[in-house]
Amino acid sequence: MKKESISIAKEGYPIIGLFALSALVFASFKCPFGAIIFLVLVWFSAFFFRDPERVVPADKNLAVSPADGKIIRIQKREDPIDGKEKTCISVFMNVFSVHVNRSPVAGKLQKIVYYPGKFLNASFDKASTDNERCAYQVTDKDGLSWEFVQISGLIARRIVCRADEGDELARGERFGMIRFGSRVDIYIPEQYESAVKIGEQVFAGQSVLAKKKD
Repeated sequence: MKKESISIAKEGYPIIGLFALSALVFASFKCPFGAIIFLVLVWFSAFFFRDPERVVPADKNLAVSPADGKIIRIQKREDPIDGKEKTCISVFMNVFSVHVNRSPVAGKLQKIVYYPGKFLNASFDKASTDNERCAYQVTDKDGLSWEFVQISGLIARRIVCRADEGDELARGERFGMIRFGSRVDIYIPEQYESAVKIGEQVFAGQSVLAKKKD
C-alpha cells in the first residue's frame, strides 16, 4: 500500500526560508511581535506550498483533475490552442487549496503557449481570455488531444511551468503550479464526457474529472 506523505513544493523553499530568517532577526533584536508575525508567515507559506502524494486511478479510460479546488464551470468553449469547440471544465483554487498542478492524462506534451495578460478574479468568465495564462496540449495513447490551461487570478502573480515540449507525462504527474488563488481549465475531447458537477470539490491527480463514452 502506498503511504500518504506531504512534502513542500520546491518553489516554496526560498519564501519559507526568507520568512524564517526574518523571524530570527526580529527575535534576536528582542522584538517578539515582529517575530510572531513572520512565524505565522512561515506557517502559512509551508501550508500553501504543501505537495501531498496522491493515489492516481488505474483505469486508462478516464482523466483526473489537474488541480485541487471547486468545479465552477462546465460548458462548451473554443479550445485556446487548436480552436475547436470542446467541453471545458474549470477548477477554481482558493488560497487554501494545494496549488501544485498535475497532468490529467498520460501522453506527449506537444505544445506550451504562454499568454501575458491581466490579473482579474479567476472565477470571472473573461479570465479565460484576459488573464495571464499558460496553455498545454497533450496527445494521449489514442491520439486524442487534451488541452489544459493555468490561469492566474486576482492575487496569483506567477505561473510556474516545470515541463517542456516533447516531454512524456504520466497521468497525475506534476507539471507546474500557480501561486495563490487561481484556476485551471481543461478541454476534453468529444470521445469523453464530464464526470463531475458544478460545486464539487476535486483533488489533483486523484479525482476523476472525465470518462470515456461507452
